[in-house]
Amino acid sequence: MRIVGLTGGIATGKSTVSNLFKANAFPVVDADVIARDVLKKGTGGWRKVVATFGEDILLGNGEVDRAKLGQIVFGDPSRRQLLNRLLAPYISYGIFWEVFKLWLKGFKIIILDIPLLFEAKMDRWTNPVIVVWIDPETQLKRLMTRDRTSAQDAQNRINAQMPLDMKRSKADIVIDNNGSLEDLNENFKKILDQVTKPLTWTEFWLSRQGAIVAFISILAGVIGCKKLLARL
Repeated sequence: MRIVGLTGGIATGKSTVSNLFKANAFPVVDADVIARDVLKKGTGGWRKVVATFGEDILLGNGEVDRAKLGQIVFGDPSRRQLLNRLLAPYISYGIFWEVFKLWLKGFKIIILDIPLLFEAKMDRWTNPVIVVWIDPETQLKRLMTRDRTSAQDAQNRINAQMPLDMKRSKADIVIDNNGSLEDLNENFKKILDQVTKPLTWTEFWLSRQGAIVAFISILAGVIGCKKLLARL
C-alpha cells in the first residue's frame, strides 16, 4: 500500500489538488475533516478543549466556535501548540482508522491530506510527499481575497504555519500553483505517473493483497511441513 502525503500552506490550493485526486478516483483521508469531527460536541476532544479554553469558545448550541478559537490560537504560538497537543491523539487515531478502513477495502494508493504533515512528523509514514507551493506574495493576496481579511490578520495566519519554502525543501514532489487553474491541472497530470508507478515490494506486502498472499504462503508452508513431518 502506498500512502501519499499531500500538504501545503493556507491558501496555496492544497484543497483543490485534493479534489483533483478525488476526481481521479483516489481515496483521500482529509485531516481537516477529522479535526472538525474530533471537536464536535460531546467528544473527547471537545471536552479537553472546553476544559482548557473555557466555555466562552462555545456557540449557543454547545458546539465550538471555530472562528473564535482560531482567533485565540493564531495570535498566541503557545496556545496554538497547546491546542495541537490536546487534539493530536484524537486526530492521529481518526487518520489511522480511516486508512485502515481503506486498506480493508483493498485500495493500494491512499492520499493523506494533512496541513501539518511535517509538524506532526507524519511524513515518515508517507512516500512520496507532495507539497503545493506558491510564493509568499501570492499566498498573502489569495488569503486576503478568500477570507476578506486584513493584510495583518492574513500574515499572522501564514506566520502560524511552517514556512512554505521549508516544506518545499522536504518534498519529494512540488506542485507550483502560482499560475491559473488550467496550469494547476496540467501540473497535476504530470505528477500522476509518479504517484501511480508500480508498488515496490515493501508497499505490496503492506497492501491487503500482499497480506493475503503472505498468509496463503505461510499457510501453505505450515501444511507442507505437517505433511513432511507425518511421513517421517
